[in-house]
Amino acid sequence: MKKIIVILGPTASGKTDLSIKLAKKFNGEIVSADSRQVYKRMDIGTGKITKKEMKGIPHYLLDVTSPKKRFTVLQYQKLALMVINKILKKGKIPFLVGGTGFYIQAVADGIVIPRVKPDWKLRKKLEKKNAKELFLMLKKLDPNRAKNIDKNNPRRLIRALEIVIKTKKPVPPPKKNKSQFKILIIGVKRENLKERIRKRLLRRLKVGMVEEVKKLRKSGLSWKRLEEFGLEYCYVAKYLQKKINYKEMKEKIQKESEHFAKRQITWFKREKQIKWIKNYKEAENLVKKFL
Repeated sequence: MKKIIVILGPTASGKTDLSIKLAKKFNGEIVSADSRQVYKRMDIGTGKITKKEMKGIPHYLLDVTSPKKRFTVLQYQKLALMVINKILKKGKIPFLVGGTGFYIQAVADGIVIPRVKPDWKLRKKLEKKNAKELFLMLKKLDPNRAKNIDKNNPRRLIRALEIVIKTKKPVPPPKKNKSQFKILIIGVKRENLKERIRKRLLRRLKVGMVEEVKKLRKSGLSWKRLEEFGLEYCYVAKYLQKKINYKEMKEKIQKESEHFAKRQITWFKREKQIKWIKNYKEAENLVKKFL
């Protein structure tokens, strides 16, 4: 059976460094599973790996589409499976690396995603509401889906509501097909996550995160679209519109990133087969045994 290795963990946990080391050692290539790194020109705020940091390891599914366009889990699933099979054909090991649980699940579990066509009229109506109102609506219509959704992300809330309203049923739990792969899932745990998030934020601000958002805005992205990307993009956009000051922007990004990490951990906890590791050596031993 075809083997793939998944490396997951919350934001700022060090997945990237670990995956490079393992891919180098075990003849691997890396497939990104990050829902914001698929967008072009969104580099600093998403922590996209640089050519130099790749250390010669091929990376896939970065810079796939324009941030002006919507990119769905279904599109991701299709591209990821294509790329993984391409890597396997070369006789190499695919490493699926990232923190977007739904992307990982779409590939690892072969889940069937509901194909509900976008209803632009309904979306326009829902777009008039803020995230809080959308979340309350979803909580009423589908309490289960509300439990594990990012309640500050209007885009995801609108999509969930669209499925519920159009099908007149709750968002179905992902239906699993038999996976075509044998999978090892490694989870990266970190004790000092808050501090790691803080240091990373300072580094990103230093290398021009605010400038990056200014450029995205100049390229034709609306403030609303920038805010939809959440975390860094949301609060830098608010700062540039003078809705908050610089200090508030930093505090908001820090706090929201911590909340985001917590939500990621909650999502990952549902996956029973994750092998949580504390260091490289533990990961290396797991991979050796698996291969």
